[in-house]
Amino acid sequence: MVNSVEITGITLDKAYYHPGETVQVQASLSSKVDAPSQVKIRFSVTHLADEISHQEQAVTLNGGDQSLQFSYTPPQTIPAGYGIDLQVSTSGGTRLASASAAFDVLNNWTQNPRYGFMTDFQPGRTDLAETMQLLTRYHINGLQFYDWMYRHEQFLTDIDPYTDLWSKVPHSIKTVDAMIQAAHDHSIAAMPYTAVYGASMDFYKQHPDWVLYDLGGKPTFFGGDMMAIMDPRPSSPWTNYLLDQFDQVLQKTAFDGIHLDQYGDPKVGYDANHKPYDLAPVLADFINQTKVHVDKYRSDGAVVFNCVTNWPVEAVAPANEDFVYIEVWSPYNWFSDLHQLVVNAQKLSGGKPVVLAAYIDATFENNARLMDAAIFASGGGRIELGENDGMLAEAYFPRYKVMSPTLAAAMQRYYDFMVRYENVIGPSTQDATRDLQENISVENVSTSPSMMSDKVWSIVRQSDGMTAINLINLLGVSKPEWASQVANPPTPLANFKVTLTGASGKAAHIWVASPDQTDLALQPLAFTQSGGTITMQVPELAYWDMILIEWSK
Repeated sequence: MVNSVEITGITLDKAYYHPGETVQVQASLSSKVDAPSQVKIRFSVTHLADEISHQEQAVTLNGGDQSLQFSYTPPQTIPAGYGIDLQVSTSGGTRLASASAAFDVLNNWTQNPRYGFMTDFQPGRTDLAETMQLLTRYHINGLQFYDWMYRHEQFLTDIDPYTDLWSKVPHSIKTVDAMIQAAHDHSIAAMPYTAVYGASMDFYKQHPDWVLYDLGGKPTFFGGDMMAIMDPRPSSPWTNYLLDQFDQVLQKTAFDGIHLDQYGDPKVGYDANHKPYDLAPVLADFINQTKVHVDKYRSDGAVVFNCVTNWPVEAVAPANEDFVYIEVWSPYNWFSDLHQLVVNAQKLSGGKPVVLAAYIDATFENNARLMDAAIFASGGGRIELGENDGMLAEAYFPRYKVMSPTLAAAMQRYYDFMVRYENVIGPSTQDATRDLQENISVENVSTSPSMMSDKVWSIVRQSDGMTAINLINLLGVSKPEWASQVANPPTPLANFKVTLTGASGKAAHIWVASPDQTDLALQPLAFTQSGGTITMQVPELAYWDMILIEWSK
């Protein structure tokens, strides 16, 4: 007799899969039995609401921990997200346990970037395989190697171990190389942090005429007397020098491109003759030059640039970067600002993926869920997860904080959900929030776009024949600022009506799913339609529900 059985984990071998690759899945079970007992394991793969494959195994539970292996080769359609559902039943069909997961098929990680971070490059590190396997739980498919280099102006050195400019913690290029390989073993790209104009003071003293000047004709410094800001204009000595440094990195390491940082200021530079120049087009040109150099060495290499406080997104979003990366600071304080930053960057870039860097303490667990709900439902991504189940707490990445087991489990569900439903909420879909938001109402609560707090907020994405209405719960959240701790969970709703007016077509099917549930599969939703008005009965809302409407053809 089986006293209890639990699916303790579903592990995939890669962060994403290329067309034609086989997905290898390991399921971990834990059981308590009076005697060896046979159960049935059902492994199914879904695309949205359609089951496209399933396998069944008869397994004898002996008590304790057991592992099961499954494999599946998905269709070569890209980009495509899939769900995995695992069910343990008795031979008579009584369900004993279930669990959900996801995977996706992409040509390149930048089609749907789930960006993470690495900060520990100490000599002799031995946990790299385990670290990358942990990150595949969240489908992290690209990693920023933060301050991995010897100096901002000299990335590589013959000294080993060496220390970087800021931390003074020993690094080893052997660890860096081994970490890149471990990432590649799990289909995770490795991106080296660089800064477009940062140089050590020692380097500046050797090249004082390469510096960027301020209005008063004085050199521009950063971090007190730690760094000088150099002149990044096209064909400047500094630019030519740094591009050569990029070449050396791409020749001598297996990094997958270049991550470019900047500091947000200054926005105007001056030459030695006090002549001003706008840095926005300069930085766009720097991105384009960097991409040329990356393409020389990597056929699928990536270039990413940091828009600090969303500057200068108008200039750089259309440039030759692979996705738009925005570091969020005031005045973008509200949860709603995260949505606007994503959709604005999507528009400016012609539909490129968007990743936000918005830092919070890992103890702000309600914030983390609401932030990811807002960003993921908007078709964006967020750089937040990396080393040791860590979550970025500030702009200096080594000061990350470790998530609680509760938050780590929630984040795994949220990333599974984002991947599973990327074809209806991901980067390849289109925003329809402005067009439809005022047409969506929830009984007895506010959904007004003009209100910031104490409401149910809707974010809408359109795809081929589908409309995804995402309900973000801000009920009881009196101060909906993402960086200010939301002390209590939103006030939950149960068994409530949602109405959509002005529908131009007939709904064929409507489902609901939520990353706040352990079962991530779409569930049929009861609805009625009268003309252009659709009324749906939703069972519950904690943080984030997705209502998916398939329109009749």
